[in-house]
Amino acid sequence: MRYRLNDIEAFLLVIETGSFTAAALRLNISKSAISKRIGDLEQALGTQLLHRSTRGAVASDRGQQFYLRARDLVLQLEDAASSTVEDEGNLCGQVRIAAPMTFGRKYLAPMLFGLMQQHPNLNLVIDLDDQKVDVEGGGYDLALRITHSLKDMSLVARKLGLSRRVVVCSPDYAARHGTPRTLDELADHRCIGYAYVHSGQLWQFEPASKDSPARTALVTASQVFNNGEVMCDATIAGLGICLLPRFIAADALRDGRLVEVVLPHTPLPDSIYVLYPSRRFQSRKVRAVIDFLRFQFSLPLPWENQP
Repeated sequence: MRYRLNDIEAFLLVIETGSFTAAALRLNISKSAISKRIGDLEQALGTQLLHRSTRGAVASDRGQQFYLRARDLVLQLEDAASSTVEDEGNLCGQVRIAAPMTFGRKYLAPMLFGLMQQHPNLNLVIDLDDQKVDVEGGGYDLALRITHSLKDMSLVARKLGLSRRVVVCSPDYAARHGTPRTLDELADHRCIGYAYVHSGQLWQFEPASKDSPARTALVTASQVFNNGEVMCDATIAGLGICLLPRFIAADALRDGRLVEVVLPHTPLPDSIYVLYPSRRFQSRKVRAVIDFLRFQFSLPLPWENQP
């Protein structure tokens, strides 16, 4: 039985991206070249690995079994190859990371700059997007996610810390309209909502007790945006009251462009997770990035030191 590593790599990418076209783009070759590699691999193995359709490609039963075994073996080969060109303290190769836009730009990327300086041959590809990405299908090694709860149980999740949230408005808005004193009074104010969560209109606050459900406030979202920094800018401009992550609002709270709206209940915090595919083998460079992040989040976080 003779087969080429390039053919196996093509097959793995088709499974992970869900299409021949996406796999071809990742490898910078033609779609027909991908198809030929898969065909050669199937011929060498004597079995059909993929079911093709106009909507993409999915693994056959044999293909799924082969994928699970081959993916770990390829990762081990990549790790072995990296080890031959790196000394014990140096890392090399590519790690693809997905993260939310504002958090990634303001905090994650600067954190990782230190790791890049320590390991100049380590290529961290950081993809910033506020929408939830398909970690495995998109070919990511890991992702940062900030959320109340995780629903994708196919990924391994490690909690890094909490992202506290704060209700804010501009001093001008407070002077013109006053501020609510209860959750019910939020409904009487113009609010700024987040497009990717409950249409930006349902705000959650900590429960009365550990076993109680979270308190909720239904607000009137007069403006809805899909980016936290734009939401912050709109709040500074006096367009309404906003529920923001503290890591976004901290600078404006510190310099007085925003003030906290004091309510009897604390906004429910989000959790910050690092997610990665559930694989038996994980390359040394990916493990190093995860360990680095866990260490960084064990230190005092810059936005938590601000008002």
